[in-house]
Amino acid sequence: MNRPYIFCHMMTSLDGKIMGSYMETPEGEKAGEVFYHIAFGKKPYYRHQGWLSGRVTTDDNFTFYEKPDLDETALPVPQGDFVAQPDAGMYYVSVDPSGRLGWKQNTLTYVDTTAHVLEVLTEKASNAYKAFLRRLGISYIIAGKDELDYALLLEKLKTLFGIETLMLGGGGVLNWSFLQAGMCDEISLVVAAAADASPDTPALFCAKEGFAEAKAVGFQLESAQVEDGGSLWLRYRVKQQ
Repeated sequence: MNRPYIFCHMMTSLDGKIMGSYMETPEGEKAGEVFYHIAFGKKPYYRHQGWLSGRVTTDDNFTFYEKPDLDETALPVPQGDFVAQPDAGMYYVSVDPSGRLGWKQNTLTYVDTTAHVLEVLTEKASNAYKAFLRRLGISYIIAGKDELDYALLLEKLKTLFGIETLMLGGGGVLNWSFLQAGMCDEISLVVAAAADASPDTPALFCAKEGFAEAKAVGFQLESAQVEDGGSLWLRYRVKQQ
């Protein structure tokens, strides 16, 4: 299959949560720094050209549940994909099948990493939303009719944007659906020496009806390192089922 190498890079608490008040502890803050420098920063371990997250993760961290500024009277846009910037160097790939995210510009900055925004839509996305993205200079690809076509998505990321290595960055439903689709090669996990036992925050993986089933997956441990603040960096190879 013509697709990028995909590693899922996440930070969790000791009880497996990817969000929560544990992040505000000294141990959580140290683990957050470790997480960032492994994949970003000046001398990252991974040399990837983009990272991919779902709509909720994007709203939580970047678009903050703003509504898109749509023009319902916009002229029909050309069919197919829109490549606004084919050589950005770093892309933020947002899976937004129906087109709901309220972007304000075509780039975002995460700490000191700037990335071009690249939206992943399905044919459910409206003409008004695609016109909105074009107006902002945000690239988008169409990958599926009613549901996300993982193989098509990844092929387009590689052929249209030159992404050879891609970081998968959640949430839990998206992480699990990529695993179940056989589209994840490696797990990179930073475990903070902290927990908050919240019953309402999402876990590293989550099966959701209509996305992926709760079918067990095995992993092969590749490395384990003790990092700052008592955190652990664990790398696993995904055993193909």
